[in-house]
Amino acid sequence: MQLPSTAISRRIDPLITWVGESISWIWLVLLFTIVFNVVMRYAFGEGRIELEEIQWHLYSTGFLLGIGYTFQVDGHVRVDVVHERLSPRTQGWLELYGILLCVLPFTALILVFSAPFIASSYALSEVSVSPGGLPFRWLIKSMLFIGFFLLLLAIISRLSRVWSFLFLSPSGARHESQ
Repeated sequence: MQLPSTAISRRIDPLITWVGESISWIWLVLLFTIVFNVVMRYAFGEGRIELEEIQWHLYSTGFLLGIGYTFQVDGHVRVDVVHERLSPRTQGWLELYGILLCVLPFTALILVFSAPFIASSYALSEVSVSPGGLPFRWLIKSMLFIGFFLLLLAIISRLSRVWSFLFLSPSGARHESQ
């Protein structure tokens, strides 16, 4: 199903694309961090807690900041065996209901409940409980909110495109009988 571009999607999509493409480099940094940590630990007997923690910080940041881009480019997992056999109009309706009933409420819940979680961490100046661990735990927790906010923007963009396909574009109307 080819979704039409809308005024909303033309404003949101470049930001989501920029973040998604920019954050993709974090996986290379994560790879080098893991290799460096393994070499230091097994070749030199020097394990570093902060290197272990930075690994999951990088992984979390990459995953959370990339989720909006994945949604935007339709790279998420779906049951294509069934989906591809449906008419474009039925696919559009399925997409609309999926966004409104599943993705949007879940994203809203994460945003609502992550804000106090981050604020509490910041107010307490939370740090790692591990000796030699990283400070500023609120910073990594903020990635949860930022990532899901970017996902919300991607949802708004896609919702505008699906709506346009179903109700405003001739391509959506052409498939009305299917």
